[in-house]
Amino acid sequence: MYGKSPSRAGLLLLGIQLTAFWPIAAVEIYTSQALEAVNGTDVRLKCTFSSFAPVGDALTVTWNFRPRDGGPEQFVFYYHVDPFKPMSGRFKDRVVWDGNPERYDVSIILWKLQFDDNGTYTCQVKNPPDVDGLIGEIRLSVVHTVRFSEIYFLALAIGSACALMVIIVIVVVLVQHFRKKRWAERAHKVVEIKPKEEERLNQEKKVSIYLEDTD
Repeated sequence: MYGKSPSRAGLLLLGIQLTAFWPIAAVEIYTSQALEAVNGTDVRLKCTFSSFAPVGDALTVTWNFRPRDGGPEQFVFYYHVDPFKPMSGRFKDRVVWDGNPERYDVSIILWKLQFDDNGTYTCQVKNPPDVDGLIGEIRLSVVHTVRFSEIYFLALAIGSACALMVIIVIVVVLVQHFRKKRWAERAHKVVEIKPKEEERLNQEKKVSIYLEDTD
């Protein structure tokens, strides 16, 4: 009796330790969190994950939708070995699988956006034995036109600065080219004038000698 107690205590302690370390192996979900798209267009809802367990046939992916105006949660998409599209509801014939589990990508594409598609899309991944973890969320806003964000303005500013630098470099190169050309033309003129000047001096010298001889 006493010989079994330590083994039971050891198993209990091991179980407690495994329970304590298990959350570390939970599935982690990565999404864009917030997304803006134009009405009538298609949008890719990107969702990737990480898991300590190898990806196999036990992997399941569930996409759901919570309307911004409230109401019950709605089914969007399900994946288990093969994709399963919704057979009815608002997302019928409007959602397709665009993921690759081997690359830890479980994204979907939503076609022909409508204004009532505004809301939160949730992405839940289970990869046994990793079944715990937070559910990824994407808050989708369907708008008439996409508003420029700070990133767009930053990209525009960087692009303008690069274009300005290119223009400055081109101007500097052209100025140096024309200066060199002008200097070359001046040097050529000097070379042409010098022989003429020497010829004139020689003529004057000859005339001077002739006059001296005449005297």
